[in-house]
Amino acid sequence: MRNTVQLSIAITDDNTKDELIARLSALSFDAFEEKENELLAFIEEINFDSTAVENVLSLYKTKFSSTIIEEQNWNALWESNFDPVVVDDFCAIRADFHEPFTDKQHEIIITPKMSFGTGHHATTYMMISEMSKLNFNGKAVADFGTGTGVLAILAEKMGSSFVWAIDHDDWSIENSQENIEKNDCSKVLIQKADRFAPQQKFDLILANINKSIILANVDGLLFGLKDDGEVLLSGLLKGDEQDVVSAFRDKGCRHISTVEKNNWICLLLKYNGND
Repeated sequence: MRNTVQLSIAITDDNTKDELIARLSALSFDAFEEKENELLAFIEEINFDSTAVENVLSLYKTKFSSTIIEEQNWNALWESNFDPVVVDDFCAIRADFHEPFTDKQHEIIITPKMSFGTGHHATTYMMISEMSKLNFNGKAVADFGTGTGVLAILAEKMGSSFVWAIDHDDWSIENSQENIEKNDCSKVLIQKADRFAPQQKFDLILANINKSIILANVDGLLFGLKDDGEVLLSGLLKGDEQDVVSAFRDKGCRHISTVEKNNWICLLLKYNGND
């Protein structure tokens, strides 16, 4: 039985809300719902550390409560709160129970489960928007922290020759595989891993995770990147930019661009190899 803990946190300031999402993500919370004056955060009960959570929330002096959601109720609750992600006329991500989008270049259908969080729409949006500006045709791509697999699926739809998608969570692996099959993908390989340790080089690496995991995997990410390859990063707050850019620049990367949405950022860097 995979029960879920739901935290209900009273909050009104958007910046504080973004900081809390980042801090709770580092504690293995992997789904969020943003409401007016409230943030809902979800985590598997087995991963819930009440002391660590209380230490984080005490920094913000905010009221909160917790509720256990039994496994059989989870999908119904999640579906009721899941909204499509729409990125201009380029891409739409929806569930089976949403009406099809006929005016987008790409449409991805997923089964919404705990690996997808409505609170991360800003980072998902930016990753997809920035992907639309890159050339994926015939490229080998890695998706680190694939979640529901949406970025890996999109990479194949954009012409990638091979996509290696990894995640550390069994739930995400199961959900990603289901979504890959649902979208008739044949070039995406899903594997479970808790760090980025590739056996081949990639033209493009995608990582929509968080600062701590990205910084812990800089060497692995660059080891797996071809010379002149590109890495697209999100799951980062605006205040994370300098540390992340410096870490990659010190290893031979050039900072190409930063985009921002709701205090979240997405970075594009290019690897210069041994230059």
